[in-house]
Amino acid sequence: MISKWLIKQRKKHSLLVKKKDLYKLNNWVFNKKEIYHNSKKFFKIVGLRIKSNFYKKRNWDQPIIVQNEIGILGIIKSSKTNKYLLQAKVEPGNINKIQISPTVQATKSNYSRVHGGKNIPYLKYFLGKNKNFSLQTEQAFRYFNKKNSNILTHVSKKINTDKNFKWFSKKEISSLLKKKNLINMDTLSVFSSFIKKKKKDFPINNKISIAKWKKSLNKKYFLKNEIINLKLIKNWKITKKNIVHQTNNYFSIIGIKVKTNQREITHWDQPIIQGSKMAFAGYLIKKFQNTNHYLCRYILKPGSKESTYTCSINMSKFSGYKKNKDLTNFQKNLISKYFINSNAKILYDNILSDEGGRFYQSQIRYMAYKINQNEDITLPENYIWFSHNQIVDLIKKQKIDIEARLLFGILNFKETI
Repeated sequence: MISKWLIKQRKKHSLLVKKKDLYKLNNWVFNKKEIYHNSKKFFKIVGLRIKSNFYKKRNWDQPIIVQNEIGILGIIKSSKTNKYLLQAKVEPGNINKIQISPTVQATKSNYSRVHGGKNIPYLKYFLGKNKNFSLQTEQAFRYFNKKNSNILTHVSKKINTDKNFKWFSKKEISSLLKKKNLINMDTLSVFSSFIKKKKKDFPINNKISIAKWKKSLNKKYFLKNEIINLKLIKNWKITKKNIVHQTNNYFSIIGIKVKTNQREITHWDQPIIQGSKMAFAGYLIKKFQNTNHYLCRYILKPGSKESTYTCSINMSKFSGYKKNKDLTNFQKNLISKYFINSNAKILYDNILSDEGGRFYQSQIRYMAYKINQNEDITLPENYIWFSHNQIVDLIKKQKIDIEARLLFGILNFKETI
């Protein structure tokens, strides 16, 4: 049933994406200071200068997306059938053209129709006060202080299903989470924001010890950022065509020309971030006191106002990790021992995409392993074990970064509301 619906959707949706020089993008201005849309809406790309003592590379410059408006990521759940209304949506950066996206996935500029496009279906269900509302951060290495409203709203009345939409059961979504690049990251973002707590949860680290640990790290480490002119960023090659790091690592800014037939508008140009072919996010999980604990890492990010927590390993490029100077020896050893040559129990291993509206064919390999209870790991100062319920609380406080949050949501999808 779902496979037939997807085949039908893929035939119905057209998508043509061509790379285009940044200087030639219609309705966009590329000057010494920034790249921005003529309307001064949507988003812009600026330069950022970072000073920090947290990383081996203490100071660096980079381009970053500034999008001050808060978007809506919303899913409707039927109170009668317990099914979720999702859509087949095309984004220019998608590898496989169509991904299964939230009921509503829109920036304020989109749903305010700055581009003069069509109305967004089902938007009215997310504009009032919603009980299940969660403001969450986006990728803070590529976005500057960006947040979206994650909303899961329950509807009891019958809703007419638009042609690109379909009701999905929890069981069907669980099955689709095993498919490569199919469930959109924004869909996962919503689900991961509303994971229920366990009835029994016995953390090995209490609130007082965690607060003390975090306070000592916040005192020891700092990260200061300053927005600068794009043309002033060091170690980046800025041409009329694109913006690329001198080492060809990290990410680049490219331009694209888009034509499609099922969006609010049918054609547009835009800049977009192109990352490495495969990023990585992985959790090590261990049972303490009959409670699953997740190995997390304290981190400071250039686009975040404060420290957050990420998963055990989170990096922008998976291949050649042994030569990656940005990784510590502890991180490299974790990857070698557990994520590549592991005897541990595999809980999840799949490739999913970053959101295709801002990121071009960007994939992340998500992995989770459960290690033996009798196996000890000596942790560096910025690592800690959090229990299930502690992570749920930290998600509510916007303290878990997006990759860690998504992977936690996948592993505990059955516990979503």
